[in-house]
Amino acid sequence: METLHIHSDKITAKHYVWLVIIVITISLAFLSYFNTKLSAISIFIVLFLMITILLVMIKIITTPSVSFTLTFMHCQYHSRYGGWATTWHNVTHIGHATVGTQGWHTSLPWIGIRLKSYDNFISSICPRVASRLLLEQRVLLIMALKYSVDSHHQLEDILFDDSPFITQDGEQFIGLQAMLANRMRYNRELLGFDFFYC
Repeated sequence: METLHIHSDKITAKHYVWLVIIVITISLAFLSYFNTKLSAISIFIVLFLMITILLVMIKIITTPSVSFTLTFMHCQYHSRYGGWATTWHNVTHIGHATVGTQGWHTSLPWIGIRLKSYDNFISSICPRVASRLLLEQRVLLIMALKYSVDSHHQLEDILFDDSPFITQDGEQFIGLQAMLANRMRYNRELLGFDFFYC
């Protein structure tokens, strides 16, 4: 298997054209409205600010937010915040996240990943990515808890559970790593997967 790089959608030329048209339209509308009251220096400052806003928007839009590298040995996630990696031997299941009530399941726009062991994943994940996982996926935990009829957990207890987590190999995680490992345990119990990506 050759190495495969997957990137999020890039901005196309059509997007740039629309972005430029919107900024020019807003600039001209602003200038035509205040044309009699603005001096040449003020008009120059307004145009300079609009061009700066356009360039900042283009920079934000063109930065790829998510990319994956898939090899025959591992799956690796990259973002501007950091990343994680896990071997394929450690992945037991990849699938769509669903929430269910009374036998009816609703598919969610999230891909779930279930691991055999948390050890290497938790110890190698970038702290910024770990904190983003905790923040971005809390809505899934809230939905799963809401639709679960037999859950004995309270939302306040599981959202920020940072109690020490002891792995199968006897390694102890504390702090942010423990919070992520505990969250993964709750996700598995309520949703069937350890963590998710949309």
